[in-house]
Amino acid sequence: MTLADEKYVRLTTFRRSGEAVPTPVWFVPLDDGRYGFYTSSSSGKVKRLTHTPTVTVQASDGRGKPKAGAPEHAGSAEVVSSGPLFDEVTRKIHAKHPVMRHITKTLAKLGGIVKRKSQPYADRAVIVRLDPAG
Repeated sequence: MTLADEKYVRLTTFRRSGEAVPTPVWFVPLDDGRYGFYTSSSSGKVKRLTHTPTVTVQASDGRGKPKAGAPEHAGSAEVVSSGPLFDEVTRKIHAKHPVMRHITKTLAKLGGIVKRKSQPYADRAVIVRLDPAG
């Protein structure tokens, strides 16, 4: 199974200190060989990628636990807020996860009500380019 076939991957971003922060994300292959996922502009991932574009990805379960024997791939990421890549990521996630995206959007709204702080949902796409060496 390739990364393109995985439902979730463990995306690891890095703090300024170099500390790794792994997070499970939905991951879709893009037409140009890169991968993408969407997230909130207020997420820690976006904040960390603003200063450190280095990432690693690894096939995982929905909680971010790596699958047995799954290799870790190094790469770099960029955050986009609009344009053709943003639209492609959104379209492909909607096709790959049609039911779960509605559930997560509803949960995000409920969380905003409980915390009394509304956060944008899926207003940023992250484009990941894996290093050819792995």
